[in-house]
Amino acid sequence: QHCTVRELAKNTHTVTMGKLKAHELRGKGKADLLKQLDSLKSELAVLRVAKVTGGAASKLAKIKVVRKDIARVLTVYNQKTKAAFRKDYGTSKYVPVDLRRKKTRALRRAL
Repeated sequence: QHCTVRELAKNTHTVTMGKLKAHELRGKGKADLLKQLDSLKSELAVLRVAKVTGGAASKLAKIKVVRKDIARVLTVYNQKTKAAFRKDYGTSKYVPVDLRRKKTRALRRAL
């Protein structure tokens, strides 16, 4: 599955046509999100190589967009994962700390 950056540059065609929308990402499954994340990361690698070799200004500007898209995909993926865990635990007596209600610091200390 590993290939050189040069091969990536040849094989990678621009996946994103502008900014990804979070509500569109929420409709996708986890496998699709991970696949999109891989393609975005490979695209970012190609853009970083273009930056070092003195690429076009449009490619340099695209680095920021791709980084934000990666963050967006990861956010949606983590939200889906956390929601699934919340559903699994349901109303059980013991819930992991990161799934509990945040409340306020004082109330958390009082428990």
